[in-house]
Amino acid sequence: MSPQDDASAPAPAPNAAPLPDPVAPGADTPAAAPPPMPIGRGSFDHVMEQFARDYVRDRRSSRRWNLFFRFGWLALGVFAAWTIHQDTTTSSAPSGPHSALVELRGEIAAGGEASAEVLLSGLKSAFEDAGAQGVIIRINSPGGSPVQAGIVYDEVKRLKALHNKKVYAVVEESAASGAYYIAVAADEIYVDKASIVGSIGVLMDGFGFDKVLEKVGVERRLLTAGENKGMLDPYSPLSEKQRGYAQAMLDQIHRQFIDTVREGRGERLKETPETFSGLFWNGEEAVKMGLADGLGNLDHVARDVIKAEEIIDYTPKENVAERLAKRFGAAIGEGAVRALGGLPALR
Repeated sequence: MSPQDDASAPAPAPNAAPLPDPVAPGADTPAAAPPPMPIGRGSFDHVMEQFARDYVRDRRSSRRWNLFFRFGWLALGVFAAWTIHQDTTTSSAPSGPHSALVELRGEIAAGGEASAEVLLSGLKSAFEDAGAQGVIIRINSPGGSPVQAGIVYDEVKRLKALHNKKVYAVVEESAASGAYYIAVAADEIYVDKASIVGSIGVLMDGFGFDKVLEKVGVERRLLTAGENKGMLDPYSPLSEKQRGYAQAMLDQIHRQFIDTVREGRGERLKETPETFSGLFWNGEEAVKMGLADGLGNLDHVARDVIKAEEIIDYTPKENVAERLAKRFGAAIGEGAVRALGGLPALR
C-alpha cells in the first residue's frame, strides 16, 4: 500500500464502539438451556419409584407399631396373671397361730375400699382360718353409709358367735360416726390417746339454689307425678312438710345408732347428755366415758391381749386388672347424688 492510500483512508471516529470480533469457525459457543423434559416415560418411572419408597417406609413403620402394641398387651396380660397368682398363693398359704388383721380405711361407702362387701370378705377369711387366735379390725375412718356400717356390724356379731373368736377394734386416727358403729361390734376397743372417737349422729347435707335462680331470672321447670317426688331437689324450695319428713327419717336412723352403741358397749358406757349429741372426743376422754376400753395400738393388742404376736393381714387387695377395670362413672354418679343431698350419712 502506498503512502497516498494511507493518507486518503478515513480516520476512525473518536468515540466509535469497537466492532465485535468475528467468531472463528469451530470456536466454543455458550450452551443453550436444555428444553423442558416432556412428560413421558422417564417422569412416570421417577414418580413410581418415589411412591414405592414411601409405601415401603410406611409399611415398615406400621409393622413396628403393631409389634410394639402386641408385645405391650402381652406384657400387661402376663403381669396381671402373675399378680392374681400371687394374691391367690398368699391367701391360700397355711398359717400357724397368729392375730388376724382386717383394715377399715377411708369413707364407708358401697363400691369403695371400705364397703361392706370388701370388709366382710376379709373378715370371713380371718374367722375361718384355724390359726387365727383373734381378729383385729384396725380403723381409720370418718364414717359414711349407715347401711354399709349396719351390714358389717350384724355380720361381725354373727361370725363371732359362729366361730367363737373374739374381735378387737384398734383405732388409729379416727373412728367417727359410721366407723364407730362398726367398732362397737368388737369385744374390746383400743385407741390412741389422741384418736378421734364418737360423733354418734346422722346428717344429710346438700344445697338450695332456688333463691339464686330467682335472682338471675331463671325458671325451674320440674314436672313430677307424686306430691313429694321432687323432694330435696336443690333447685326447688323445701317445704316444711318435706323438711319434717326428712328430719323424722334422720331421727329414726339416729335411734338405731344409739341402740347399737348401747347394745355393743353395755354397762361399760357412761352416758351423759352429750354422748349421743354428735360430739366427738379424743382417745383419752373416750376411755373415761366408756366409749373405748383402753389405750393401745395394733402390736400391743396382738402381743399382750391376743397373745399371738405374728400378724397376718386378711384385707382384700385390688390387683392390677381390677384397678384397670374400675368404673369411674359409678363413683362419679354416686358423688353427684350425695352432692344433691340424696343420701344420709353417719359422719
